[in-house]
Amino acid sequence: MKKHTVVLLLVLIYAFQGAISQEITGELKKWHKITLEFQGPETSEDAEDNPFLNYKLDVTFKHQNSGKIYMVPGYFAADGNAGNTSASSGNIWRVHFSPDEIGEWTYSVRFLKDKWAAVRVSKKLKSAGFMDKKEGAFAISATDKIGDDMRAKGRLQYVGERYLKFAETGEYFLKCGADAPENFLAYEEFDGTFHNDGIKDNLVKTWEAHEKDWKEGDPTWKSGKGKDIIGAINYLASKGMNVFSFITMNIEGDDKNVFPYIDYNTYDRFDVSKLDQWETVFEHGEKLGMFLHFKTLEAENQGLLDNGGVGLYTKLYYRELIARFGHHLALNWNLCEETGDWQKVIRTMPVDVQGRLTLANYVNSVDPYKHHLVIHNGNWFTGIYGKDSKFTGASLQTGKTDFSQVHNRVLQILKEADAKGKTWAVACDEPGDAQHSLVPDKDNPEHNNARKNGLWGAMMAGAWGTEWYFGYKHAHSDLSCQDYRSRDLFWDQGKICLDFFKNNKVPFWKMTSNDSLISSKGDYVLAEEGKNYVVFLKNGGVSTLNLKDHSGEYSVMWYNPRTGGELKKGKVKTIKGTGKQSLGTPPKDKDKDWVVWVTKK
Repeated sequence: MKKHTVVLLLVLIYAFQGAISQEITGELKKWHKITLEFQGPETSEDAEDNPFLNYKLDVTFKHQNSGKIYMVPGYFAADGNAGNTSASSGNIWRVHFSPDEIGEWTYSVRFLKDKWAAVRVSKKLKSAGFMDKKEGAFAISATDKIGDDMRAKGRLQYVGERYLKFAETGEYFLKCGADAPENFLAYEEFDGTFHNDGIKDNLVKTWEAHEKDWKEGDPTWKSGKGKDIIGAINYLASKGMNVFSFITMNIEGDDKNVFPYIDYNTYDRFDVSKLDQWETVFEHGEKLGMFLHFKTLEAENQGLLDNGGVGLYTKLYYRELIARFGHHLALNWNLCEETGDWQKVIRTMPVDVQGRLTLANYVNSVDPYKHHLVIHNGNWFTGIYGKDSKFTGASLQTGKTDFSQVHNRVLQILKEADAKGKTWAVACDEPGDAQHSLVPDKDNPEHNNARKNGLWGAMMAGAWGTEWYFGYKHAHSDLSCQDYRSRDLFWDQGKICLDFFKNNKVPFWKMTSNDSLISSKGDYVLAEEGKNYVVFLKNGGVSTLNLKDHSGEYSVMWYNPRTGGELKKGKVKTIKGTGKQSLGTPPKDKDKDWVVWVTKK
């Protein structure tokens, strides 16, 4: 009997037996979001017996053939439709799961109640009754998604290499997109009083410029809210970008309008309806093929929860994020922007290397899917490399207006991480400087340095992508931007870069940076020596590529990083032999930047 027939029979059997009831929602397909919804105790966001802290919902999922086990945290969901009703009370509790195997899965529920139960691991926690010890089963069939939808590709995983890899398709991922504005989620149509409380209300966003990018059939909440922010994601995706970034908690710092709590001063109670609305945005992004960069803190907020330690409030914060959003397939948890930069916060406190490691251990222990775990440099990454560290990469910030640090900083981290015994996946998520970085098109339509030194500089060093910060001395800045079209011309250049690697099937995951192979100083080479070479010439001209002792015949093709398009032939179409070989001159614009694709025939 064919496998899909067995799966269909399982679905019918469970449905007939009543095992698949209204408590399981979502498409029962591989990589899709499956929600288990239970009726538990009636409570509210402000209940004296705190539902977020004094209850703990965990569901263990087991695949019957492979034996895979995932223990997934759950959360209080008010009336189960809070994103639309703004409910703050109810009796619905939820768990989200994204299965990675077809066939039969079973589940078992633990629902516990005790003081601070949510952040305790004690075996003495008491049963809360209701759905505690409930068991069930369901059958999963193959996904029907195609194209950019992340559900067609599977979970994006750190696999001990410099690039993240999709579990379903086996393809490696390169990203390019927006790192700014950091207060992306400071949106006036989300629930909460942050947008009219007199605290930095001028920074609250309408995203009005992108309402025209919303499409019929796209999600909204509360009878039509959310079109503008959904449109913003649509626009980035339409430009070929595949990532956007956002801070999830910024009570201290520049903006103060983004946080998951019911107010500015209560760190153990969450705004259920607002977080449901966030999920609508993230879910839409995933369907469009967008990587979700969760920046969970920034420097000014490091001391806010537990005085910077990994205590009750910190643990609860990360548990809630993971419970609500950890099912998404392509994301990283960034544990802090400019982390360890205590000079911005509490001048008497030293850099807490052990604190970084402890937090990474905790997040990794709660996250059932072991998503890519990164940190943003304030202080450097010294002390958190190594086999025993749960960190799997860096979210790199550089300085310099001309983006000249990007290439060497990526190489530095990769080298340092390897020396400590664990390869990291590095992305440059804030290339450039704080004042300018990626300026609006009207200030610099060509973006030459951003393209040459930042975009291609990162990729040619072995970074798995770039995200782009908007400097504070320009319109549409990291705090004020509400229109991604302010950088429309640069998004084109980002897509051109991604297209080169994708369309030409460049095996970048097998290639490493070796700039010594090119004769022209300051240019870049990414090489799988003896087979494939990507050469980036910043100013065109004639250069020689050192093949060393890798004899053979190689084709030489040229790619325009400014305009994209098909590969072109130059005067030199093939090179033969060993040692230094001339690549000839570009097809045109001989003093501008070009990419040379050299492959062994």
